[in-house]
Amino acid sequence: MLSTILFAPLVGALVCGFGWRFMGEKPATVVATALLFLSAILSWIVFLTHDPYNIETVPILAWIESGSLATEWSIRLDRLTSVMLIVVTTVSALVHLYSFGYMDHDPQWREGEVYKPRFFAYLSFFTFAMLMLVTADNLLQLFFGWEGVGVASYLLIGFYWRKPSAGAAAMKAFIVNRVGDFAFLLGIFTIFFLVDSIQFRDVFAAAPEIAATEMTFLGLTVNAAELIAVLLFLGAMGKSAQLGLHTWLPDAMEGPTPVSALIHAATMVTAGVFLVCRMSPIMEFAPMAMAFVVIVGAATAFFAATVGLVQNDIKRVIAYSTCSQLGYMFVAAGLGAYSVAMFHLLTHAFFKAMLFLGAGSVIHAMHHEQDLRNYGGLRKKIPYTFWAMLIGTLAITGVGIPLLYVGFPIGFAGFVSKDAVIEVAYAGGGLGSFAFLALSVAAIFTSFYSWRLMFLTFWGEPRGDKHAHEHAHESPAVMTIPLGVLAVGSIFAGMVFYGSFFKDQAHIDEFFGIPTEIAAAADGEAHSTEEADHGGDHARVQEPGEGAIFIGPENHIIHEAHEVPAWVKASPFVEMLIGLFVAWLFYIRSPGLPRAWATNVAPLYQFLLNKWYFDEIYDWLFVRPAKFLGRFLWKRGDGNVIDGSINGLAMGAVPTATKWLNRAQSGYIFTYAFTMVIGLVLLITWMTIGQGGQ
Repeated sequence: MLSTILFAPLVGALVCGFGWRFMGEKPATVVATALLFLSAILSWIVFLTHDPYNIETVPILAWIESGSLATEWSIRLDRLTSVMLIVVTTVSALVHLYSFGYMDHDPQWREGEVYKPRFFAYLSFFTFAMLMLVTADNLLQLFFGWEGVGVASYLLIGFYWRKPSAGAAAMKAFIVNRVGDFAFLLGIFTIFFLVDSIQFRDVFAAAPEIAATEMTFLGLTVNAAELIAVLLFLGAMGKSAQLGLHTWLPDAMEGPTPVSALIHAATMVTAGVFLVCRMSPIMEFAPMAMAFVVIVGAATAFFAATVGLVQNDIKRVIAYSTCSQLGYMFVAAGLGAYSVAMFHLLTHAFFKAMLFLGAGSVIHAMHHEQDLRNYGGLRKKIPYTFWAMLIGTLAITGVGIPLLYVGFPIGFAGFVSKDAVIEVAYAGGGLGSFAFLALSVAAIFTSFYSWRLMFLTFWGEPRGDKHAHEHAHESPAVMTIPLGVLAVGSIFAGMVFYGSFFKDQAHIDEFFGIPTEIAAAADGEAHSTEEADHGGDHARVQEPGEGAIFIGPENHIIHEAHEVPAWVKASPFVEMLIGLFVAWLFYIRSPGLPRAWATNVAPLYQFLLNKWYFDEIYDWLFVRPAKFLGRFLWKRGDGNVIDGSINGLAMGAVPTATKWLNRAQSGYIFTYAFTMVIGLVLLITWMTIGQGGQ
């Protein structure tokens, strides 16, 4: 079953990539989509039936053997794997189905050109690479999948290859990710240097020993666990578009909308969060690195939310929302609440994929217009899309009933998981307090720009092209059915999975297969896992590598998160109301206010509109010097030195030598005889001098 889940997308990619020539475009794309649905169904079966205490390893084939390095291509199945399996395959299958309708009326392609099989082949290949990543049993296999999704994203972002902007965006994504990937490779090399293995079971078992090791890096003596954790997180920063390595994500919206939903909402960008959670046995021994994760995550959540306030492209608004929500996940992971990070990853996959696909439905209805300022009044034109995006907005902004608990909170998916992250941040204290403040402000901004998107798109008077408005129509069923399925997840996922990811440590232990044995106190009394987690003289007995995540004996963040004041639990809902009210005031009650505010605070507006000038700064720091160096090596090095010396020889020395040699070929016998005599004299002289020297 696991092998089928993994290889079904690869077979689909091969069928679409090569088999369409024999079986036709439509049958090839149907086969690829059917294989993705098969993989999704089997993934849910595995998720619902697998015993989390049983960490399975399914060997596929021997892979690389070199010296002490011996790696197999194997599938590791634990709870982290099963969660990612349902996220990746479910979203991918729905995106495949959605793409049938969206790509049928794609205006980017010329009449009669074959492109759909290639698109579906890229989608399936991406899914296979992502499954390679999440099922990896060792760091090499994980890195192989990591780079595979990088290649697939390059192909999909640049799918409209005739557009220069699409090609530039694909290159940007590929290059920026290589920065993080270089750090990731250094982290893998360091682990192999210390452990002499890259198998997860060996690395996790060696975590305490790594934490006790000091090593030299760049002339500094550092703790090995801290170094490895930082290097791995730098890799995660690139893939998950965290502040500093985030610049590729908004530009990636140049790809088709289904690509945005698949790669930049639910799958590839969450690979970094998965990596941090997977490497929890190392991260738990690296408190400084974990603090770095919290700082970057909180800063990213705030930064992306501020930029999202002023974006006008519907897909870019949602893209910055993705960037911000990834910051929430990293804050939770950095504070040691790995289950909460995965909880928000799971719920976010549903409502963010639905928002992207809903945006695609709007773009489809408006003849591929993407500017929010040219929408308006579409509520009655595309009602199914409207309700789907409304549900997604209610989920991402955190609509629910605060402080009402009936075994689980009552609210949309984002309400439950985002509240969990914010409660964890408050409970973290220290840097957690900074994160709590940043995430709270980001929640207000998230509510504002999400409702701004809804009001500009579906309310008010039609703006822009009147012809496009008059002919706007609902998307076909193949596009609206995936929206309906994702809407169900956006409503219920938080409430259904609350107990498994956040209710209390006992439930989390059971869900993630963490051993429940507890070290007895001096009085020898037995206590429950929950009692031990709540403090006292007892401590968890969990060795690194046992269970899908590792929770250190001093990590009580989940219990502490449940003890936060009531106002903290209610604050995300209040923040949602603030953002909703301001958006209503700006775009429904007084539509002239946004322009007035933009004029009054023009420097701040331009600062946000230009994304804090990160692209301009990077252009000045890296791009221009690189181009200058390239031009210098081209004109001075290649032009003057290399071409100059070769041309000098060709135009100077060679003709001169040829001219003298031509003179020697006179054609007269006496000239040749004279030359022979001269040569003989020189030979006798050399021999005489040489013998005299001896």
